[in-house]
Amino acid sequence: MINLKILFWICLCICVYTYVGYGMLLYLLVLLKRIIKGAPQQLQLPTDEFLPDVTFMVCAYNEEDVVEMKMQNIHQLDYPKEKLHIVWVTDGSTDQTNIRLQVYPDVEVIYSPERRGKTAALNHGLSMVKSEITVMTDANTMVNREAIREIVRCMQDPKVACVAGEKRVISRNEEEMAAEGAQKEKVSKAAAEGEGLYWKYESLLKRLDSELYSAMGAAGELNAIRTHLYENMPENALLDDFVMSMKLVEKGYKIAYTSKAYAMEYGSANMEEESKRKRRIAAGGLQSSWWLRNMLNPFNNFTVAFQFFSHRVLRWTITPFAMMALIPLNVILVFMKAGTPYNIVWILQILFYLAALGGYLLEQQGRKNKLLYIPYYFLFMNINVFLGIRYLRNHRGGGTWEKAKRG
Repeated sequence: MINLKILFWICLCICVYTYVGYGMLLYLLVLLKRIIKGAPQQLQLPTDEFLPDVTFMVCAYNEEDVVEMKMQNIHQLDYPKEKLHIVWVTDGSTDQTNIRLQVYPDVEVIYSPERRGKTAALNHGLSMVKSEITVMTDANTMVNREAIREIVRCMQDPKVACVAGEKRVISRNEEEMAAEGAQKEKVSKAAAEGEGLYWKYESLLKRLDSELYSAMGAAGELNAIRTHLYENMPENALLDDFVMSMKLVEKGYKIAYTSKAYAMEYGSANMEEESKRKRRIAAGGLQSSWWLRNMLNPFNNFTVAFQFFSHRVLRWTITPFAMMALIPLNVILVFMKAGTPYNIVWILQILFYLAALGGYLLEQQGRKNKLLYIPYYFLFMNINVFLGIRYLRNHRGGGTWEKAKRG
């Protein structure tokens, strides 16, 4: 029995540490750093005369529906027009994307007739960029007006090679959704809010990670790099943005996180579409954890190894298995009358899974209860890690994937 108890507590501690403990420990470490070294110094933005040239790059595949809205957003950005270069990399687009971009004389279109995926598009596009800084964003995300100035401000630290902006998930406004039907509105809004809750917590961890040493990766919705540091990535990369940014950390640079530069996008249309994203992300997480395994060596950089393992690797590899193992381990220990602590944990597990089931049943009806939806979405994310393992096993070659529909 003693071996079962040890295994049970190891699994429980892994789960608690991954989703709660690391955030608490990270907060305490940042607090201690502030006490010892003081609050982080606010970097100053140069005057317009000394601002660097920036390329604003959009990688797109069949995005004709958002070209006009995206260009309106780009033209509203607060940055000197003569120093802002707009580039669209259209990877094998077969719709009217290229034609619609022709009406914008300030746009350079880099077109590849063959669809090879976003990583290939990044490799192609960045090989032709001449500016000091490249800002990358998805075609379907809208960026706040001050984003580029904030990114350039963060880049005033020579140790920063990449800036990660904040992702904000929004749901469509009531008029739009009413026109599409009440049931669809509820399902889409539920998916968006689940994704939004996750990203709010992620944003907090990224901010604390960045203040301790470096953020652990940048999301493709909005990020920027020092162009000359970019190295071509394998075209079968599933999380190109993450691998690209972490390779810079591996070189000794930092990723700065800022919530003052943010990208807004609609949440997934429904949980089925959200599952497509989560499966790909989980598969990409497993892939990149292996590719970046040298960063787990504490003798290279202890802080990076600690942050990378705690924030990323655990949740993509060990923790979902530990979470599933807790169920049979707990049942066996309860039947063996191991003691009150195991009975309490088993009751808590039952309540958690019942709450998740309740959240699932409500979601199927287009309804949502926040108390039930949080355990449902949490379980949903972990199940998709296992689906991601199958996705990665079946993944062959290129970096293309089916886009998830947005709400």
